[in-house]
Amino acid sequence: MRTPALQQCTAVVAAAILISMLVSGQLRAQQAAQHPAQQTAEQSDPAQVSSAKAEPPSAPAASDATDADYPLPGDWAPELLDGILSSQNPAAAEALYDAAFAAGPGLIPQLQAALKDDRTAEFAAQALAFAGGEKAEQVLKTLIADRRDLDLRRFYLGGLGEYPAPEIEQLLLNAVAKSDAEPDRTVTEAAIWALTVRSDPGLPAAIQSVEARIQDVVIRDDLDNARQVIQSRLRYLASAEGQNAGGSLEQAVRTYFIGALQEPASRPKSAAGTLHPAAEPPVASVAVNQTVFSPDKTRALAHVTFENSEAGASYDIVLQKQLGDWKVVSVWEGAEEPETPEAKPAAPTHKRSTPGSAGPPSTTKPQD
Repeated sequence: MRTPALQQCTAVVAAAILISMLVSGQLRAQQAAQHPAQQTAEQSDPAQVSSAKAEPPSAPAASDATDADYPLPGDWAPELLDGILSSQNPAAAEALYDAAFAAGPGLIPQLQAALKDDRTAEFAAQALAFAGGEKAEQVLKTLIADRRDLDLRRFYLGGLGEYPAPEIEQLLLNAVAKSDAEPDRTVTEAAIWALTVRSDPGLPAAIQSVEARIQDVVIRDDLDNARQVIQSRLRYLASAEGQNAGGSLEQAVRTYFIGALQEPASRPKSAAGTLHPAAEPPVASVAVNQTVFSPDKTRALAHVTFENSEAGASYDIVLQKQLGDWKVVSVWEGAEEPETPEAKPAAPTHKRSTPGSAGPPSTTKPQD
């Protein structure tokens, strides 16, 4: 269950303050490295420095204190950030992602620096993908050549769905076509997910052509689901209902899931083969639980829950306002709540993208 709106706002504000502290702490550490305090003090008051040198530094109060208890200046920031992101409570990480999104493009230089640290690289890459835009895309593009085993390429590919250029669509299709040789399935799945937000009439046929050449049965199933998502949306957008639906944020989210929301409800049959008239299962539903906006209010990060009679899942959906209407530009898997309070859950694998389907959300998960 998500916290009430007031608590969510408080969490976002607190996270924003924390990020500000992290950035200012990094800046102070950089300044200290460039201009040592001792050198500055000597220039201002040599006598004061001489007196300070004569007095030995005080020892830590605790006799068993270690170096780990006193992190080096500038190192506490990524440690603190990593501690929040790996918290057993998914709301802690979610608040940080929301705060980074609300801060806007001004945070891109700090996120670019955070990519260099393995502890904060995934957070920085996802935050950049959420932020979007040319500057963020150029930074994410450098991850193609990243040699670490973090497979951060998935964030670059997952964020490309918003660009309508044919060459971008082909780039995504080429990435999927190489899936049999791709060691990390999440990279391929991110490319598939990016394809699902596009509405090119020729895309379903192109996906089917790629699918025919792939051996991985999981990826083939994800591609089939993606094709159904796009085909359902194309039919809806061409209908009178779709053309008159409006361009609100909630409607844009609904349009993305339209294939599942418009599925006819099947009724179970009795042993005699007759339908039970009152036994229809509940239809699928989608709810926008919380929305965070960029500083200029033209981009939004929506936390969405999708449910039907068979399954439920949470998603982080990024929307962009285009010509006054909201459009879904990228979709990511949201954080999962612990299943049982008794068992100690593993740290949440936040923001791993996996393709959805025209019906319930895909049950195929990346093989870590």
